[in-house]
Amino acid sequence: MPNLTIATIILIGSFILFIALRFPIAYSLGIASVVTVMYLKMPVEMVAQNTVRGINAFSLMAVPFFIISGELMSQGGIANRLVNLANAMVGWMRGGLAVVNIVASMFFGGISGSSAADTASLGPILIPMMNKQGYDNEFSTGITCASSVQGMLIPPSHNMVIYAMVAGSVSVGALFLAGLVPGILLGVFLLIYSLYMSKKKNYPKGDAFNFRNVLVALKDSIFGLITVLIVVVGVIGGFFTATEAAGLSVVWAFIVTFFIYKEIPLKKFWDILGTSLRTISMVMIIIGTSAAFGWLLAFLKVPEMVAGGILTLTTNKILVLLIINAILFVFGMFMDMAAIITITTPILLPIAMQVGMDPVHYGAMMVLNLGIGVLTPPVGNTLFIGSAISGLKIERLAKSMIPMYIVMVATLMVITYFPSVVMTLPKLLMN
Repeated sequence: MPNLTIATIILIGSFILFIALRFPIAYSLGIASVVTVMYLKMPVEMVAQNTVRGINAFSLMAVPFFIISGELMSQGGIANRLVNLANAMVGWMRGGLAVVNIVASMFFGGISGSSAADTASLGPILIPMMNKQGYDNEFSTGITCASSVQGMLIPPSHNMVIYAMVAGSVSVGALFLAGLVPGILLGVFLLIYSLYMSKKKNYPKGDAFNFRNVLVALKDSIFGLITVLIVVVGVIGGFFTATEAAGLSVVWAFIVTFFIYKEIPLKKFWDILGTSLRTISMVMIIIGTSAAFGWLLAFLKVPEMVAGGILTLTTNKILVLLIINAILFVFGMFMDMAAIITITTPILLPIAMQVGMDPVHYGAMMVLNLGIGVLTPPVGNTLFIGSAISGLKIERLAKSMIPMYIVMVATLMVITYFPSVVMTLPKLLMN
């Protein structure tokens, strides 16, 4: 009879081995699951069945729509308009372009919901602009990458949708609201750091503030910003489900991109759709294989073992949440965000709930934690994008971002230990 302890070692050990051999994350999860099922003498078809079951969820239909909408707005001229709006609002300060970078990411993140899309869209505009005005290349690239994490928190966020699906009975609308204040708070903390560095290094001021320029920039970018209102107001107000709002956002983004802004020809839509489909395929495959892997973890009672281990060490809420954050942070350095959400939520969420954390609060904490992971080597996708745009080596960029990592971790600690920062808006508007 197969030994469950050996099966657990095979499942986790083979997964780590394949990751170390640089197999794609989806293949690593799938092969580890197949090998373990074969050892357990169970039908291999069960891996396929649980993979399909993992992506056969109505709520997950929102994810492809949000990805397509974000890609449309990313390539359709919205990035330039948001930079102009942010520059008109805050570019007059010393270090104004750094502040513009953060505010533009706040706006754009609310449209794309993706750190990578934010960096890829705003980076080619802002990094050369900042370098030309005398900002260090490391600082310009670092603040572009760090501020992009706001997009994972500020709604709409497809990662929040994935979490809501895995956690079960968690409102997507509540999660969207829960991410809003933490996303803005992260921006404020990065802004304070940027102003300090700008004064220390005497970075330049922009043009004097002109209210007329703000109105002109707002008028020019308003159609892009309406995308956020469609999703957030629609979902929170109960007018649409997250999936319906996501579908509507694609239609609106299509109209804005090709019939209002008209910066790219209609035939470009097929390229945008192809790029989106590659991203969607990658995300869905990861979610599916993660579901099969998670099913095996549950069958082998790994969640109970982890929970028992942590709660045996301590039942102190502060320490338990610190341990959970540490586990998520380490996972975030090596794995894709969708896989971590799918695999760890059934394990770590019950532990967090045992010490009194609300599932909505946990979702916001986890997304920010994993957002830091996309900026850390060895598997930081956003870090790679920033490196490619700026020409900086990964090692040099990561080293220069250490102060920004500290700022982001400080924000994470505030969000973790002060629930009202996350929960006030959901409680106020969803009850």
